[in-house]
Amino acid sequence: MKIKNVLISQPQPADPKKSPYFELAKKHNLKIDYFKFIKIEGITARDFRKDKVYIQDHSAIIFTSRNAIDHFFRIAEEMRVEVPDTMKYFCVSESVAFYLQKYVQYRKRKIFHGQHSFADLMDVIKKHKNETYLLPCSDIHKADIPRQLESNDIKYDKAVLYRTVASDLSDLDLKKYDLMVFFSPSGVASLYKNFPDFEQGKTLIAAFGPTTTKAVEDAGMTLNINAPTKTAPSMSMAIDEYLKNNKNK
Repeated sequence: MKIKNVLISQPQPADPKKSPYFELAKKHNLKIDYFKFIKIEGITARDFRKDKVYIQDHSAIIFTSRNAIDHFFRIAEEMRVEVPDTMKYFCVSESVAFYLQKYVQYRKRKIFHGQHSFADLMDVIKKHKNETYLLPCSDIHKADIPRQLESNDIKYDKAVLYRTVASDLSDLDLKKYDLMVFFSPSGVASLYKNFPDFEQGKTLIAAFGPTTTKAVEDAGMTLNINAPTKTAPSMSMAIDEYLKNNKNK
């Protein structure tokens, strides 16, 4: 099957020309559209209070994303909770740690970070086992993060501060796309929430990561392209590999 039109279920990059998909489109003469299948909604202070998790009862906070930072400080402001200067911040990566500058004086705070993964950060957290941690997160979050904290006897509370919900996809004409690319189970769920009668037909499906792959298969779709693999660690590379192999055939 010749692929001409591709739908990426993510927002368009800030600078499309620096995206690997830009080069992919040029190389294979593709028309690539971006559409955000999911969106983040913050929970209200009223709903947060129902969980009976109190910011002031914690001496450290674990941040796994910029969304977590934004919604933590939003909730703190809405609830008129003053975050003490003594609060320690543990961030999954250096870029997430730098994002804290939006809310705190970076050099005057105790800020720690991992390198790339939560396992890296866990090594840092284990050196501060006496802290009481708060983990701001989405209603849909990786189960292995709480699991790692619990297996290392880290005292913590989860604080669900935002939700992942389906975007309105009514403007999309799915029939025009030869390939649809998914990056999360939530994206797959959004597809069927908006188009409950969707049938794959000749449309090719690509999925990034094992949980997205499982969501595609559980939905009854045929998976044509998956990443990461040994030869294609990124989705753009996996699509490129598929197109080259298809061309050779």
